Amino acid sequence: MGDMTNSDFYSKNQRNESSHGGEFGCTLEELRSLMELRSTEAVVKIKETYGDTEAICRRLKTSPVEGLPGTAPDLEKRKQIFGQNFIPPKKPKTFLQLVWEALQDVTLIILEIAAIISLGLSFYHPPGESNEGCATAQAGAEDEGEAEAGWIEGAAILLSVICVVLVTAFNDWSKEKQFRGLQSRIEQEQKFTVVRAGQVVQIPVAEIVVGDIAQVKYGDLLPADGLFIQGNDLKIDESSLTGESDQVRKSVDKDPMLLSGTHVMEGSGRMVVTAVGVNSQTGIIFTLLGAGGEEEEKKDKKAKQQDGAAAMEMQPLKSAEGGDADDKKKANMHKKEKSVLQGKLTKLAVQIGKAGLVMSAITVIILVLYFTVDTFVVNKKPWLPECTPVYVQYFVKFFIIGVTVLVVAVPEGLPLAVTISLAYSVKKMMKDNNLVRHLDACETMGNATAICSDKTGTLTTNRMTVVQAYVGDVHYKEIPDPSSINAKTMELLVHAIAINSAYTTKILPPEKEGALPRQVGNKTECGLLGFVLDLKQDYEAVRIQMPEEKLYKVYTFNSVRKSMSTVIKLPDESFRMYSKGASEIVLKKCCKILSGAGEPRVFRPRDRDEMVKKVIEPMACDGLRTICVAYRDFPSSPEPDWDNENDILNDLTCICVVGIEDPVRPEVPEAIRKCQRAGITVRMVTGDNINTARAIAIKCGIIHPGEDFLCLEGKEFNQRIRNEKGEIEQERIDKIWPKLRVLARSSPTDKHTLVKGIIDSTHTEQRQVVAVTGDGTNDGPALKKADVGFAMGIAGTDVAKEASDIILTDDNFSSIVKAVMWGRNVYDSISKFLQFQLTVNVVAVIVAFTGACITQDSPLKAVQMLWVNLIMDTFASLALATEPPTETLLLRKPYGRNKPLISRTMMKNILGHAVYQLTLIFTLLFVGEKMFQIDSGRNAPLHSPPSEHYTIIFNTFVMMQLFNEINARKIHGERNVFDGIFRNPIFCTIVLGTFAIQIVIVQFGGKPFSCSPLQLDQWMWCIFIGLGELVWGQVIATIPTSRLKFLKEAGRLTQKEELPEEELNEDVEEIDHAERELRRGQILWFRGLNRIQTQIEVVNTFKSGASFQGALRRQSSVTSQSQDVANLSSPSHVSLSNALSSPTSLPPAAAGHPRREGVP
Repeated sequence: MGDMTNSDFYSKNQRNESSHGGEFGCTLEELRSLMELRSTEAVVKIKETYGDTEAICRRLKTSPVEGLPGTAPDLEKRKQIFGQNFIPPKKPKTFLQLVWEALQDVTLIILEIAAIISLGLSFYHPPGESNEGCATAQAGAEDEGEAEAGWIEGAAILLSVICVVLVTAFNDWSKEKQFRGLQSRIEQEQKFTVVRAGQVVQIPVAEIVVGDIAQVKYGDLLPADGLFIQGNDLKIDESSLTGESDQVRKSVDKDPMLLSGTHVMEGSGRMVVTAVGVNSQTGIIFTLLGAGGEEEEKKDKKAKQQDGAAAMEMQPLKSAEGGDADDKKKANMHKKEKSVLQGKLTKLAVQIGKAGLVMSAITVIILVLYFTVDTFVVNKKPWLPECTPVYVQYFVKFFIIGVTVLVVAVPEGLPLAVTISLAYSVKKMMKDNNLVRHLDACETMGNATAICSDKTGTLTTNRMTVVQAYVGDVHYKEIPDPSSINAKTMELLVHAIAINSAYTTKILPPEKEGALPRQVGNKTECGLLGFVLDLKQDYEAVRIQMPEEKLYKVYTFNSVRKSMSTVIKLPDESFRMYSKGASEIVLKKCCKILSGAGEPRVFRPRDRDEMVKKVIEPMACDGLRTICVAYRDFPSSPEPDWDNENDILNDLTCICVVGIEDPVRPEVPEAIRKCQRAGITVRMVTGDNINTARAIAIKCGIIHPGEDFLCLEGKEFNQRIRNEKGEIEQERIDKIWPKLRVLARSSPTDKHTLVKGIIDSTHTEQRQVVAVTGDGTNDGPALKKADVGFAMGIAGTDVAKEASDIILTDDNFSSIVKAVMWGRNVYDSISKFLQFQLTVNVVAVIVAFTGACITQDSPLKAVQMLWVNLIMDTFASLALATEPPTETLLLRKPYGRNKPLISRTMMKNILGHAVYQLTLIFTLLFVGEKMFQIDSGRNAPLHSPPSEHYTIIFNTFVMMQLFNEINARKIHGERNVFDGIFRNPIFCTIVLGTFAIQIVIVQFGGKPFSCSPLQLDQWMWCIFIGLGELVWGQVIATIPTSRLKFLKEAGRLTQKEELPEEELNEDVEEIDHAERELRRGQILWFRGLNRIQTQIEVVNTFKSGASFQGALRRQSSVTSQSQDVANLSSPSHVSLSNALSSPTSLPPAAAGHPRREGVP
């Protein structure tokens, strides 16, 4: 099913539809054209054709209150007629495509060419071959059988190239598969609330069918198209489809159209689903874009240049995980900068590559010069035409040696090591409750220097319980006895809490005996409902009496109001409004308060100040969150103007103030202590009252009494960071943030400002790397701006998860500490691998270089080099990249951006071991034959059989690498390199496996590997010299690094390279920018919308001319038309394609604005 392309999917639906036209009162076609319309047109059309939304529900055989019956045959039939709610994904790359991509590697191409030339020449036997006078080094000792074997070298190189390619391709393939799995996990976890058979149930998004009654609420991402039936204050952000950033207010009589892929920014309600999957608005655009394979391919070739980034967005896993080659990863970096590690690696690879090229060029030049001078000048031989092939063969041999030097110099294993290390960590982090959405976030986390955390649910358990109350002039330190509260007050209190809270919020009986009751929905409301139950009252009865449909008007909670109010009509036609919210905000609007007798009495500002001092502050200092519950009565006529909020939400009568406790999670203080020890500052950013926030911060250990730190409220924070004109100034932020620990009563904008301020600060010598946690829709901008955004898996809204990099599946702060540990481990694994890899490289390059220059023949042959490179690289990257993290990683400070990848200690180890290895290899090369009493292998003629001498050198070289791999396990100069080695079975297996293969190669490799079998005593010597590595490692560890000032570090990022140009001239509109960024979803099948913005105009053009049907029939011409439309105003088209190709510019939604005018 998954592989079906959109176009077949589409045509299949068409066929079904014609056959089952009559089952329901409206066809797929009608519904689709209905969903095309917007606002008033839609209302008119519904009136003309159907009557009202109720009638549509009847035609779809569903009930607005009860929902679908939910029987299997009915659901099946609906799926058949109206399609399934799922858009077929793009096909993954096949294994062959991945092989082809792996073959594009430059060094491999050079090797292939060299091998092919070598093969060709070995089969070409020129007549002059027997001519003694041709070449000096060619001794007559060669017999015919040996000459035949000339092809082996070329063949072996080709074989090893094939190996490299297959390993790389397989790795990419398994990685791709892993991420598809991960992605589908995220998608399966994506649930949505619908009403079926009168029960509110959560079902996977893919199960939603046409006719379902879905409940939508603040923070949802709509999974299908539908019509709004009832609800309150629903505001939708439709920018993902229209590019308009204003929120659209929905109502049954003005604009009932709810579209898939849009975000609910405020309010709640119900909708009847009218179009799913390929037939929904997002699905249609996908079909237009030809997300199905064939057209995609054709288009890709055309649009390759301008939409590198967008093409990636189409592939769910590519966009989120960057699971492709590194360059693509950079094209689609969702963050502003390359991750720290990537920046350093790129830099290092370039440095190494240049060095390697220079060395290999010098090698070839020296060899060629030496040969020509020796042959034609010293021995004065003429250049005979029949000798030409022989000379050419020599030159090819020199070329191959040169290429070998280059191949050895370039650490091909590096990308592999990074990939393996990250993929391994991501897999393991799943077990630690971290679901990583962007690969590089895992490694950035290791460099984090600051964490800005939410309070509710992250540091605390998010199980709200009312523990204190102020009712009828009495402050109760625990839940009051129901009999002590006046009956009138009690009735008002119960009604105010039961009616003025989302009806989806409930308290259900516990799942297990003896467990706590389950809290469903908004946790603060659950706390209040729990309070009603503790007062031995029943809120359900009140709700049954006053069902949701009868609520007259609802002002839903949002971050500006910080309160929620509900208006009901009383039996005598007058109105009553219940209100609840943050106590200091609601109390300001109260002018009366209920006395002990249940009668309202005047509540003056000075009474309020006294109440704040006597009741609210003491509650807040105990770490309680204070909520005020109030009400107001309105006459039936004249009816108040409900839209004038300021007048309505005033003159309230306070019923009670409650203190809600949200206990700190037991494991949090320890986790925070670990963070502080690891050099990470934890800051708490919360919407709560400052006293509550401070109390919780002390409980968590974020602040310790007696320290010098700041706790600010959002208001004061804003006054301090803005100048007279009200503009934010970086230097003012720099004065505050280093000491700031708690930011209370903060708005989402404050959170974003703080994060941006810390990131942009040049106050410290290291740029700060900031992680942020968030769960609400309003946290989106801050999550997007942070280096690493953590969203809450349980409490988080879709929008927050969308903006995040890592999802905490258990909503727990201590999982963040695990993420830090894994991140540092990734960084260390790569450093370990580099330390090992570069030692091999330095030695091999110098050996090949000097050997070639002095003896005209590299002691390590091309095939042997490839073996060292291939196995040592691939396997060592596996062995070293899978070291499990230890708690000791948390004992050091973060590395930061400016610390080089290869520290002085590592440089000391690399050069130290290189010296040992070179000394021994050169000793063996020049006096080895005397030590072992064997024939010298130097100056052997072309195609001569492999000598024992060179085999010993090769074998010793490999043994030294094997033991050095154990040394490489430690990079901070530790003594015990065997520490915890058995905790990593992969490592042990690989070392032993490599050893076994080496034995086979030496004993049975023969001609292809240029090896001749060795005796046991020769083997013993090789192993003994290898073991010397471990001893030498201890010697190196003794030399203090501080003495070695001359050692250069490599792979460091300087401040200048970090900021891409776009960021330097970035617009002041940073916050809107981030908010727009946030709206680019990739959840579900919503990932292609980036491209959609480019083509949405096309859709509009079609709309004005014809219905979508026509558009789809003309599908083939879409691409060309989009070009024409785009050219109507070419300047901004240019800006758009740039936006797509540069990762940091505004999302196309913004860039596309100017262009809309140009569309007919």
